[in-house]
Amino acid sequence: MNNVKVLLRSLRDNKKPTILAILFIIGEVIMEVLIPFITARLVNHIKDGSSMSELAATSVVMLLAAMLSLFFGAYAGKFSAMASSGFARNLRHDMYEKIQSYSFGNIDRFSSASLVTRLTTDITNVQNAFMMTIRTAIRSPMMFIFATIMSFIMGGSLATTFVIVIPVMIFGLIMIGRAAMPAFRAVFRKYDKLNESVEENVRGMRVVKGFAREEYETGKFARASEDIRKDFTKAERIVSLNGPLMQMCIYFNVVFILWVGSKLIITNQGTTINVGELSSMMIYGMQILMSLMMMSMIYVMLTMSLESIKRISEVLCEVPDISAPEKPVTEVPDGSIDFDGVDFKYSSEAHRNALSGVDLHIDSDMTVGILGGTGSSKSTLVQLIPRLYDVNKGSVRVGGIDVRQYDLEVLRDAVSMVLQKNVLFSGSIKDNLRWGNKEATDEEMIEACKLAQADEFIRSFPDGYDTHIEQGGTNVSGGQKQRLCIARALLKKPKILILDDSTSAVDTATDARIRKGFREFIPQTTKIIIAQRVASVMDADLIIIMDGGKIVASGKHDELLVSSDIYREIYEQQTKGGEE
Repeated sequence: MNNVKVLLRSLRDNKKPTILAILFIIGEVIMEVLIPFITARLVNHIKDGSSMSELAATSVVMLLAAMLSLFFGAYAGKFSAMASSGFARNLRHDMYEKIQSYSFGNIDRFSSASLVTRLTTDITNVQNAFMMTIRTAIRSPMMFIFATIMSFIMGGSLATTFVIVIPVMIFGLIMIGRAAMPAFRAVFRKYDKLNESVEENVRGMRVVKGFAREEYETGKFARASEDIRKDFTKAERIVSLNGPLMQMCIYFNVVFILWVGSKLIITNQGTTINVGELSSMMIYGMQILMSLMMMSMIYVMLTMSLESIKRISEVLCEVPDISAPEKPVTEVPDGSIDFDGVDFKYSSEAHRNALSGVDLHIDSDMTVGILGGTGSSKSTLVQLIPRLYDVNKGSVRVGGIDVRQYDLEVLRDAVSMVLQKNVLFSGSIKDNLRWGNKEATDEEMIEACKLAQADEFIRSFPDGYDTHIEQGGTNVSGGQKQRLCIARALLKKPKILILDDSTSAVDTATDARIRKGFREFIPQTTKIIIAQRVASVMDADLIIIMDGGKIVASGKHDELLVSSDIYREIYEQQTKGGEE
């Protein structure tokens, strides 16, 4: 119930169409229940040889009731569609906005494939369930109650047939629903795996083709798809028993009413029940059984949607690990950085820290290089600066102020990061560059691209800066993508620029020109360069060596050659005695 309340907050501007849909449904039900009553009167008039004027009057009333039923039904459908689609729109917006507020730690707890499933399949299930709740969960119980009351009014003791049929049908529908639910619940978890398989395959298409693993990937997808098919087949096979159960109850009801009703008419000469009442009993019986049938479908749909409701609620109720303080600092004084006794691990369940006992001071405007083997937590270290994660112990200060005291947007505007995985979005080169600064002029973009050594290759394209970039930047090379991402970061004019192994796909000469541009044109920016090549950090003001989540050495190039075995080994391996 709490999960439902969480989702209903997204109803907002759709409350009015929801209420109107319910009101029109009530009107539709009342008209549909009155029609058999009017029909019974018409049949009795015909049987009694009434005049044409009486028959015409009754026919007009029945026609009016049918037209009103049609009118109410049409508008009930219109408003329920408006309410459910609007509710789904708000729900998508609220989920997407919530995900944007997540820290990396929150995102780590949900796989990207699972988030996609929740934003698509789960919301569609909830939308359908919401519409069915408005249209059918209101209509069916009301129809059941009104039709049952009218059947006792019209048929008297003949209505006792429903005392037999209704419990049988309710029991059967509950048993069918209970048997089908485990299979429906299992499907949603398997959808996550299916989407994950698709996402991995699409993102890694070049690797798949490079290793000729198309057949393997196709088989993996087929297995995931087959698992879903099996669960759905099992569930649908069980649910399909609704049909035979419904038919059995309908035929029993028809036989009972015709046999007992006819007997009563013949033996009592129409004093207990008449032909008109008998015909209305048939219609009321169908209405009662159909309402029960629809309620069983509602039960199945709502039970299916409960899993989706739970999954959506998990996203909406997730508390971001990182949030701005009540009175945040709104200006970053400078680009100085301090790590004081920092410990960090990605989750509370982790057995060891990713970073341990990190103490580091970086003056504003310095150029700092970071070297270390794979898994030494170089990227983890720099991700704490713009507060993508929060430390578990100690503090990180930027401009002398703890990063947890800043307004998040202010802090991250002052820090530009070019990550290991360079991401470009579909659109023109200009559109991608303006991610760094939406107000950037053409001259500013050209200047940033010249610094990033991207201007030359951009101008080689027929459309220049208006060249269209495909989703993920698939129509540019890895080196071009890296340089465009660097230019985008420079357009922010940050106080701190972090390059996380962001020149690995460019040649050493281009790498050297990029670093030269940094020294000459953005000297007031603190620059942190994570690299695998010693040449990329040799001229840095400070070089940090990391191993096992700790800073094991720091200093300038000449100092580390003397004091650090790790640095000297890396240098000698890469230069192979080149200095000699």
